[in-house]
Amino acid sequence: MKHLQSHGSLLPAAVAISLFSVWLLSAHVACRTAPSPSPSQNRNSNPWQSFHNFAGRRKGDHVSGLANIKQYLHEFGYISNSSNFTDSFDDTLESALKKYQQNFNLNATGVLDNTTVQRMVIPRCGNADIINGTSSMNSGKPARMTLHTVSHYSFFEGNPKWPESQYNLTYAFWPGNQLDNTTKTVFSRAFERWAAVTPLTFTETDYYLEAEIKIGFYVGDHGDGESFDGSMGTLAHSFSPTTGWFHLDNEEDWVVEGDVTKSSSTVAIDLESVAVHEIGHVLGLGHSSVEEAIMYPSISARTRKTELADDDIEGIQELYGGNPNSNSSSSSNRDDDSSDGGVRIMDWHRKLTMVMAALVSFGLLW
Repeated sequence: MKHLQSHGSLLPAAVAISLFSVWLLSAHVACRTAPSPSPSQNRNSNPWQSFHNFAGRRKGDHVSGLANIKQYLHEFGYISNSSNFTDSFDDTLESALKKYQQNFNLNATGVLDNTTVQRMVIPRCGNADIINGTSSMNSGKPARMTLHTVSHYSFFEGNPKWPESQYNLTYAFWPGNQLDNTTKTVFSRAFERWAAVTPLTFTETDYYLEAEIKIGFYVGDHGDGESFDGSMGTLAHSFSPTTGWFHLDNEEDWVVEGDVTKSSSTVAIDLESVAVHEIGHVLGLGHSSVEEAIMYPSISARTRKTELADDDIEGIQELYGGNPNSNSSSSSNRDDDSSDGGVRIMDWHRKLTMVMAALVSFGLLW
């Protein structure tokens, strides 16, 4: 579960990022450099691939390794009790599977059929679908934008959102990643899609510790209690407002530019597609059962999905309202890389000031 209370500023505003604090951060969190478009040796398997061995199993069966299915369903909120999972297909597993099947628009039989297994092994967001036993992912709310349809967007528990005093949000990249401008532009476009349909604006800053939204690529256990699992599996996770943490698995074969659908890599993941989804979480949206929606939990390799669906727009506008400067919510669906919309880059004067402050200041992480 990624719903945390805000920790506020980690350091007083007067304390700049120093070279020493960057060194401390590097020692504290295991991370790698910028994502590479080419796969490495550990990008060749799906941690859930073994689930295919359990296809066709149903209540009453006992199969070695079935506890891994329970652990998967626990991770995403379908089983609340995490103690001593057994390899027995019991009532708990059957009930959890029915909930999962309902959320993913499958036949809710409680049987681990081929269709369900195929859905479970698709790479996905690490955020849970059900929080504290409550799921609104497939609640069927009446839709505002389309007649005779329903919406399935959801929010975090308590409907947290950024306060109006923070509608001009800043974001920064973990300094240890050393991302190039091409990669940063991908995130800029992703933020612009949400800015186009809300009153929110997003400004990139180099001042990592003071940014409201902190973005980083990490490997395995990286200190937030939610370890990454290598290639495929969970791709990223984010925390609800106003925490602002946005983490991506650096062991994925991230495609930063070019047509991901034509990639020679069978495990290629489109970075912008995942970024748009995770920003939705950072702004307060939960998962949706609408497969066309950005906030749908899973995305297959070599797939691109960056355009906000009506379900996404309705959800985010219920939290924040529409963009007062836009005549149409459809502006978020442009693939116009030349427009920065509500995304702005901090001027060079301020950046230079930060660099100078970093050279003369001393900061502590926490």
